[in-house]
Amino acid sequence: MSYRPVVEIMRGGIVESVHHGAIAVADPSGALYASWGDAEVVTFLRSSAKPFQALPLLESGAADHYQLSLEQIAVICASHSGTDEHARVVASIQERVGISETDLMCGVHPPLHHQTARRLQEQGLEPTPNRHNCSGKHTGMLTLASFLGEPLEDYINPQHPVQVQIIQTFAEMCGLEPEAVVLGIDGCSAPVFAVPLVSAATAFARLIDPSALAPDRADACRGVVAAMTSHPFMVAGPDRFDTRLMEVTAGQVLAKGGAEAYQGLGVRAGVIRPDAPALGVAIKIADGDRSDRARPAVALSVLEDLGALSDEEREALGEFGPRELTNYRDLTVGHIRTCFHLQRK
Repeated sequence: MSYRPVVEIMRGGIVESVHHGAIAVADPSGALYASWGDAEVVTFLRSSAKPFQALPLLESGAADHYQLSLEQIAVICASHSGTDEHARVVASIQERVGISETDLMCGVHPPLHHQTARRLQEQGLEPTPNRHNCSGKHTGMLTLASFLGEPLEDYINPQHPVQVQIIQTFAEMCGLEPEAVVLGIDGCSAPVFAVPLVSAATAFARLIDPSALAPDRADACRGVVAAMTSHPFMVAGPDRFDTRLMEVTAGQVLAKGGAEAYQGLGVRAGVIRPDAPALGVAIKIADGDRSDRARPAVALSVLEDLGALSDEEREALGEFGPRELTNYRDLTVGHIRTCFHLQRK
């Protein structure tokens, strides 16, 4: 069976609901280190692919050419919350490159940060494309197109040179041929990729430890990791799981979630024990977890199972892990608990 129970919702001493999922943990060689469910299940990474979509920008020399800062690279890898700070950094890239917010083809939605969305509404201001959570990614794609001298108008076409480079790079990070990557259209209209969980876990392991990759690719990986882990607020935002996990672990764990309850993680070499390899983790919650109550809890349980979190880190991230459920009167009525143990290979 592809998916197995990973989270149980308890009420009155019995299981009321169950979330199913699958998990793969791999090292940079592509070897499966541990799993739960079917590590070969093919599913879309959604926004968990953003760090890999940013790699050609660095590897090509475009990031150096435009003198992009780590903060700017971080927002290119982001599913940001649309705060003023996020929109400011996205706009700063566009100004530096000579492109415009009107060039973005991601569409428009209210900021994910509720306070910002409410403030804009109270001020009678409509959200603009730079508030879109994928505006950094799209700005990065336009930046690469500008650097290459390629058209800006159809930069999200899978046949556009920018997208061809991205797909090739992503496939190589996964240890696959480009033809093996299933293409779809993401919520922001850019191409999105589906691969086996173990292949995505391999990509995250190589991202966090690129020592076996070609020098230019390795440098690009180090740049993306440095950007995301040194500016975790840019990657997501206030009270968001990816941001808090990278803050609390001081960059020893890289995190990038995606829609429909996908989560990618990279654990640096030596975190689990001094001689431990770097590990990549790919998690998929089968039902899409619209309430986002299962995905973070599973991610933390995976890290705890691997021995990648200290007691202090687990406590600091308690709001995202297994926890009590309360009702509208703040009475404890049940709890959320994980119900799996990784199977070592």
